[in-house]
Amino acid sequence: MAQTRVAPPIAVDSAPLAPPPGATPAQAQPAPDPVPSPQPVQPAPAPQAPLTPQPVQPAPVPQVPLEPQPVQPPPALPAPTQPQLLPAPPVAPQQQTGAPNANATLAGKPGDPSDVDEVQLIAKPALMLSGQSSWDQGFQRLSESMKTLRQEAAKAGLAVAGRPLTLFVETDDNGFRFEAMLPVERAPDAATPLGNGVKAGATPAGQALRFVHTAPYDDIDSTYETITAYLEAKSIVVKDAFLEEYVSDLNDPLDPNLEINVYVQPK
Repeated sequence: MAQTRVAPPIAVDSAPLAPPPGATPAQAQPAPDPVPSPQPVQPAPAPQAPLTPQPVQPAPVPQVPLEPQPVQPPPALPAPTQPQLLPAPPVAPQQQTGAPNANATLAGKPGDPSDVDEVQLIAKPALMLSGQSSWDQGFQRLSESMKTLRQEAAKAGLAVAGRPLTLFVETDDNGFRFEAMLPVERAPDAATPLGNGVKAGATPAGQALRFVHTAPYDDIDSTYETITAYLEAKSIVVKDAFLEEYVSDLNDPLDPNLEINVYVQPK
C-alpha cells in the first residue's frame, strides 16, 4: 500500500503569556529561579606521590648476524734493547800461583800403552845438558844427567815443573848424542850462574805421536821397532830426533814397571 507523506511542522514564534486578570504587578513578577540544591562536596584529591622516573629502556636493536672477522694478531712489541757492552780491557796474564807440578807431562794427560795417540806438546822453560854415550852405558849416563840437572835447578832456586826428558839428536852403531832436559817453573835469570855445562832452553813443542813403553829399559828396542813399523805402515815421515819422557824415575834399568813416553814429530 502506498505511504502518505506528512509535511514537516512549521515553527511558531513563542511570546510570554500575559498575567491572568486581577493579578498585581508583584504577582505578575516571574517566579524566582529555584535555588539550586546544595551539591555534595567532592573531597580534595589526595596528593599524588611523586613519581620516580623510570629508566628508559632502549628499544631492542635487532640482532643482525655478524660475519666472523679474522682475528688480528696482537701488535708485536719492539724487542727490548740490550745495553751496549763495551769490550773488556785486555787482561794481563797472571803469574802462576802455587807450586808447579813436578810430575806433569808435556801432553798433559796419561798415555795408553796399547794405543798410539796424537798429542800437542807445550813448550816449557827447561835446563838442558848435552852429552853422548855408548849404548851399553846409555841408561847410567842418562840417569846421571838428570841428577845433575836437578842439582843445578836447586842451586838456582828453580822449582821442577815436569818430568825429565831426553832428546836423541844423533844415533849410530856405537852410541848416541843427546840433550837431557828438565822442565822448570821459569827461565833462570841471566845473572844466575849455571854450572856443570847446564844451560837454559825450552822443551820441544808442536804436534806429535806418543807411544808408551812400560817395561825394563833394556827392552826399549822392541818399542822402537813397533814405532818404526807403525810409521812405515802409515807412510808417516818424522823428524830424526826422538824424544823420551821419563814418567818413572831412572833408578833401575830392570824395573818391569818403568814407564816412558816416546814422542815422534811428523815433518
